[in-house]
Amino acid sequence: MKVVFAVVLASIVPLIGAQVPHWGPCPEPEVQPAFNLKQFMGRWFEIAKLPAQFEKGRCIETNFTLKTDKLIRVVSSEILKAQLRKIEGAGVIEDMKNPAKLGISYSYVLPYSPYWIVSTDYVNSALVYSCTDILRLFHVDFAWILGRTRTLPEATVAKAMEIFAKNGIDVSRMIPSKQKDCDKTV
Repeated sequence: MKVVFAVVLASIVPLIGAQVPHWGPCPEPEVQPAFNLKQFMGRWFEIAKLPAQFEKGRCIETNFTLKTDKLIRVVSSEILKAQLRKIEGAGVIEDMKNPAKLGISYSYVLPYSPYWIVSTDYVNSALVYSCTDILRLFHVDFAWILGRTRTLPEATVAKAMEIFAKNGIDVSRMIPSKQKDCDKTV
């Protein structure tokens, strides 16, 4: 048993990198009721986030395009070391009864990761949460505050953090995303 645990731990440590694991299983936040996927589609800018090892640049944004009723084209970009970097992935509605619980993958070999829309008004802001349980002993999570513009009023960000906290999501490490000088030529 110890060998199995050591192998599992050795295989997941590189995945969590800069992430801070939390004891226990993932929280189960409420998600957007009556979620409308079509209204959610389009360009979203990252306003604030829990630090994520896979996001190192600035001017991070994601564009969602509906391909079919259940399949979404996801294109994320960032500026890193004066170069625009893009990655394309796919999103799916994992349960049609709960369409705010999406899954997203940027690789054909990796499974879909949870991408839950906790709250959105579709025109200004959205709160997204992702969490992965590791043997139900601990979990690694990500959270994002997104905006349709590169900035949001401080009151909107504060309210978003309240909503996350009310849902048992630790946002004490949440940091603002760098969205300045994004329109300059790379």
